[in-house]
Amino acid sequence: MPGENPLEAARVVAGELPDFPYLAELPGRGPGADITGRAAALLVDMPVELAGPRGWRIAERPGVDLRRARSLLSSDLDAMEEALDGYSGLVKVQLAGPWTLAATIEQPHSLKPALADPGLVADLAASLAEGVAVHVAEVGKRLPKATVLVQFDEPALPAVLHGAVPTPSGLSRVREVEDEVARERLHQVLAATPNYTVVHCCGHDFPFGIIMSAGADAVSFDPTQLRRGDFDAFAEAAEAGAGLLIGALPTTGPPETVPAGEQGGREQGARRSGRDPRTRPTPSDTARVVRDLWHKMDLPPADCAPQVVITPACGLAGASPKQARDALRWCREAAAILPEMMEEQG
Repeated sequence: MPGENPLEAARVVAGELPDFPYLAELPGRGPGADITGRAAALLVDMPVELAGPRGWRIAERPGVDLRRARSLLSSDLDAMEEALDGYSGLVKVQLAGPWTLAATIEQPHSLKPALADPGLVADLAASLAEGVAVHVAEVGKRLPKATVLVQFDEPALPAVLHGAVPTPSGLSRVREVEDEVARERLHQVLAATPNYTVVHCCGHDFPFGIIMSAGADAVSFDPTQLRRGDFDAFAEAAEAGAGLLIGALPTTGPPETVPAGEQGGREQGARRSGRDPRTRPTPSDTARVVRDLWHKMDLPPADCAPQVVITPACGLAGASPKQARDALRWCREAAAILPEMMEEQG
């Protein structure tokens, strides 16, 4: 989420998503609130520190950087607890997964990413697994009536699998990780909690097979990033009953009205989508993205609405506060429309 006020963000989330709120992240506050620093704050017996503008590295002992990261996370938990006092439904927490951490944290006394040292990656995954269990237990204490879902953000996973993570010089890449090793480390962290788990990745080459076989209960992805070879894997995940968090709304939020001078050039594309080009887009258009994807795979219409959560394509930290609020409301309204839309298709 954008901004620097955790209580304000928590109240927006609780107000716009009363059936499925989440622990907001506010990376605009700087180091320690970023995706890597936030998850690194949970590592057990593996302290981290800032390595200048490059980001984070494993440290010899806890220091001020780690204390700041833990303090920021604690303030977010405090805000969530206040905004969701007495809440008894689903709530989601999210943090970086083991492979994204390994790709973005440097080795101690080295500029190389932890990813380049398989033994260190194993230690990092074990530390994260232990930290995740503690974190989820803490959320459970603060919201004793809620059911906690845990999302692991793995934006770096495709690069890890394809040997595309750069070395410090930028002249070469860290050797690709074998599928079985990637699956094993991811499973280790997913299995650390008995809670329902989600793995999110919003880039190309979404590794449906590895994520599902690692034991994830759900996958979260941007449908515009799927390529021809991805659709069969998506269908297999759907047919297996996996939860599907589909990023059908761009992270810029709901589209604005097209200026009159630009309408002519966009009418053809709008008509192809089944929408009157003269009207402002509505949440129905976002629901239709999901419906069309489901229909393309010839999946049972009745399974779609119970299995799908409509989300923004990725994080909203780059949006304005108004755009972020509108995006949450838009997704909620699109989700309300989807069941009837699928019944009409069926």
